[in-house]
Amino acid sequence: MRTIALALIVVALSGCYSFRAGSFPPEHIKTIAVLPFDNETTRFELSGEIYDEVLRNVPRALGMRTAGEDIADAIVRGSITRYEVVAPNYRAGAEGQAAQVLQRQVNIMVSVEIIDLVENVVLWEDRSVAAQGTFLEASESEEVGRLEAIELLVQKIVDGAQSNW
Repeated sequence: MRTIALALIVVALSGCYSFRAGSFPPEHIKTIAVLPFDNETTRFELSGEIYDEVLRNVPRALGMRTAGEDIADAIVRGSITRYEVVAPNYRAGAEGQAAQVLQRQVNIMVSVEIIDLVENVVLWEDRSVAAQGTFLEASESEEVGRLEAIELLVQKIVDGAQSNW
């Protein structure tokens, strides 16, 4: 008899509680504003390039419409904290000669946050989103590596926001 009573209580209580896996964005967020990222580097073009890529991809990937900051339900904002070009792939030169760089790598790091303006809470933030893009020294420009890094950076922002829910 105790088993039946316990089973009835469990069934009754299960009707009062439902579990729904979280989703990003929360249901009340339909629009998002993308703000230009602050730029702490000496590469002035970065702010515009990152802004364009975030604006083009983040709202769509998160299932939101873009809106102005004054009417949006949420905002994306951030800061570009690092930009560097390194040579991860090179061939040592003969004695007395310089090394031959074969490939260069563009490293970009940003701090980013997505803020729910309706409930005034931070939905997601990451202070060190980093991405790398490569380019061949002999046949490609730094822009190739930079654009690859920016594309990967935006994908990491989308993935990070979605993985939080």
